[in-house]
This record gives sequence, C-alpha cells and structure tokens, in this order.
Amino acid sequence: MKYNFDKSINRLGTSSVKWDRLDRVFGNTEVLPMWVADMDFEAPQPVIDAIVKRAQHGIYGYTEKPDSFYASITDWIAKRHGWKIANDWISVCPGVVPALSFSVLSYTEPGDKVLVQTPVYYPFFSSIEKNGRVIVNNRLIREGGKYLMDYEDLDAKLGNGVKIMILCSPHNPVGRVWSREELVKVGELCSKHNVILISDEIHSDLIYSGNAHTPIASISEELAKRTVTCLAPSKTFNIAGLSTSVAVIPDINLRNKFNNTIKSLGLEMSNLFGITALEAAYTRGAEWMDQLLAYLEVNLDFLLDYFKNNIPGIKVSKPEGTYLIWLDCRELGMNQKDLVSFFVNKAKVGINDGAVFGEGGEGFMRMNIACPRSLLEEGLKRIEQAVKGI
Repeated sequence: MKYNFDKSINRLGTSSVKWDRLDRVFGNTEVLPMWVADMDFEAPQPVIDAIVKRAQHGIYGYTEKPDSFYASITDWIAKRHGWKIANDWISVCPGVVPALSFSVLSYTEPGDKVLVQTPVYYPFFSSIEKNGRVIVNNRLIREGGKYLMDYEDLDAKLGNGVKIMILCSPHNPVGRVWSREELVKVGELCSKHNVILISDEIHSDLIYSGNAHTPIASISEELAKRTVTCLAPSKTFNIAGLSTSVAVIPDINLRNKFNNTIKSLGLEMSNLFGITALEAAYTRGAEWMDQLLAYLEVNLDFLLDYFKNNIPGIKVSKPEGTYLIWLDCRELGMNQKDLVSFFVNKAKVGINDGAVFGEGGEGFMRMNIACPRSLLEEGLKRIEQAVKGI
C-alpha cells in the first residue's frame, strides 16, 4: 500500500496536545505547532483497521495480553535490531515516562543519585526529582556540531554513589544514534561501578540512512543483566495517545522489583486498544514505517538545505535519528527568554525551548519535522522572514 504523507489533516478540536493547547503553552493561538513529539500523519492502515474492528465488538472489559502480543514485540526487535529476547523479559507499562519513574522507585531510595546526560528529554528530570532522588549530570560535549559523551566525567560521577544511569538512545533532543563502541564504553563504566542502566530507546526505529541502532542490552549478557530497556510503538507509528509501552528486563530480580512497583501502584492492567494497536503495528506496520522513514529523510534534507541557503544564522547539525531537530540559535545574539519570544511572537512557530532540556540547552530550540512538507515549508518560511526582520 502506498501511503500519502503529504496529506494535511485538521487536528484542531480533537483535544490534541500539540494543536489544541497553543494558548496555554505559547500564549498565542497563531503559532504553527512544531513542538511536542507526535506526528501529523495518520497511523498505519492495519492499526486503524485493528482498532476499528476491536471497537465494533462493543464490549470493552478487562483485557489480558495474548501470546501473539508478546510475539509481535519479540519478532519486531529481532528483525529490526537483531536482538533476541524472551517473552518473560517483557513488562508492559502505560508509557516510557512512567517506566522511568517505575525504575527510579524500584531500584533506588529517596536521596539516591541518578545520572542523566544533558541536554536531554526533560521528563527525565521530573521522574527523578519528584520521586525524591537527586540528579547528577554528565553533560554531553559538543564538538564541531556533534555531541559526544564525556567518559572521564562519567567515570568519576558513576563512581561517586550513583545508583542508576538513564541513557537516551537515540538521544532526544540532539539526534545522536550512539555507536556500538560508544555504548560499550557506557556499559563498561556501569559494570565497573555497579550501576543499573535504564535505556530509553523509544526512538530506536527512527534511524536515518548510514546509521544503525544498537540496543545496549544486546552487547553482552553481563550488561543485559543490569539493564532495563524502555521501548514503545508510540513514536514509530504515531499512537502515543494509546499509552502502551514495554520494558525489556532480562534479569529476574530487576524484573520482579519493577513488576512489584507496577502492582503496588495498581497499574498492571493495560488499555485494550493499546494492546490491539501495538500488536497490529509490530506485525503489519513495517511497510508504513519504511515509507515514513523515506519521507522524513526528504523532510530532513529539505530543512537542512533551507537553513543553509536562507537562514544561515541558525545552525543545524544533521541528526542521525529521531524526527526532532536541534537548532543552534546562538548567533542570533538573544538571551533565552527573548529567543523563545522571538519564535512565538515574531516567527509564530511553536517549537520547544532548549533550556527545558537542561544544562547545555541555552541558545537552542527543538523543532519537530514529522509533518507534511507543506507545513514544514510554511514553518521555515515564517522563521526566515522573522530572522530577516531582526
């Protein structure tokens, strides 16, 4: 089936966080929303069909997860990422962000240290601090527009009482797809200091040509035993509103602690439409995803050329994965408050404030390109005109 990603769909009035919260988020209903990480594309037709069929049954009682549900996950991970996992390693969660909090609650005590690598997806911070733990930051190094890990600093900080490291792989917002060699170093340091590794791999299917995602737990059996891998079809297939994700936990002790936390919070039941959609996406969504990646790659090339030729004052390093673009706006010479106001009130484009991603985010903004090209072009034209008006 040929999918039309150029199709524009009106999302206003659907209680869309991205489109219907503009006044609350930006204070301006005229902005073009290119912020929160969901896509302006219809989900794969097999997913839509499966949900409709299930809805037509008419009874929406408590629902278990069939063997085919687990098989769809293990098969997808094996085919796409070369990692063979067992059904009983899988714990089902209402989202990756909740899974991060479950991990913090399961493996640490109040006051314990949890390491992150900023600039990074900002819900990492709340999952730590709102649960009474302490953030330790191993800030990424930016060299020639590319972000690298500071292993010397990582070694020192992991050795200073850190209980958990939360890895973002691929990295949101900077777009790095960590190489196997980089991940091996992370694993060695976590093993050296007996640190549990929580790997957020929700963007692992969204990888651009010339790059390959390596699940960090697939590197070695020893590393797998100290790793919780968080995955979901939500970003890949644009079904985030169905609130269904998985944590892959090979070690039985870590898995039991994690599952006990879920049960203690009364969250062991899953959304029946999320169950249905996940299975349909992983079993019949590959064709759609391959076409999506091709479309996103053209969007990315279009954006890179547009900034280079028309908005050279904003620098963009080509991401290796995700549909999120990290814009370096420092040459515009604005403080962060003025920069945010510039995009909202001058360009009228709603994108994410880089400062919310933590240390190293000042002077940057995050932009979502998972939209029809016409919308992307409109957003870029608005930014161009606003920059020329400075």
